[in-house]
Amino acid sequence: MDRLSAVGDPALRSALAFVRGHERCITADDLAAREGIHRNVARSRLERLAAAGLVETGTAREGVGRPAKTYGAAPELSAVEFPDHRIADLVGLLAEGRGDLHEVGAEFGRRLAKAAGLPRGRSLEEVAAGLRRLGFQVAEEGGALLTPTCPLRPLVAARPGLAALDEGMWSGLAGGRARCTAEGCLDPSASCRIAVLIQSRR
Repeated sequence: MDRLSAVGDPALRSALAFVRGHERCITADDLAAREGIHRNVARSRLERLAAAGLVETGTAREGVGRPAKTYGAAPELSAVEFPDHRIADLVGLLAEGRGDLHEVGAEFGRRLAKAAGLPRGRSLEEVAAGLRRLGFQVAEEGGALLTPTCPLRPLVAARPGLAALDEGMWSGLAGGRARCTAEGCLDPSASCRIAVLIQSRR
């Protein structure tokens, strides 16, 4: 199964949204409980997503017995229209000739923040939770954000010279009180690590 076929199937798309909506890897039992389906059906859906390269598998020990198989979002380097990356908005801002790349990225980040329903005085945890609501997998860890599915990762992976757009986006997402440095964007086996330094409020 290819990636587009996987996200075109409503049941698989729902399973993918569930995986990406969690900071940590999930199990078939987790999906079964969420969807109200048998664990074998849940496992089948997760395995089909793994075969399409949309999730990665691993193991985790939970109490006694053999380790449980886990599923997490795979790093994304090519665009799949799930979740909605809102590239049309970004292209529109660029076409309007709005300032430099960082400023265009910041406006794009503010639009993402609005779509995610983020409050004005938002924390890193709230930024991560908001992006998860939009279908991206993001976790807050030690003052940084980790994501294998950064909204602009496919674009920056294809054209590294556009990194200023990505930095601006994270600044806009953080409420205009941050500057960030993205690490790992071009490594196909790693999550992006965004160090967001919240400036002191006045």
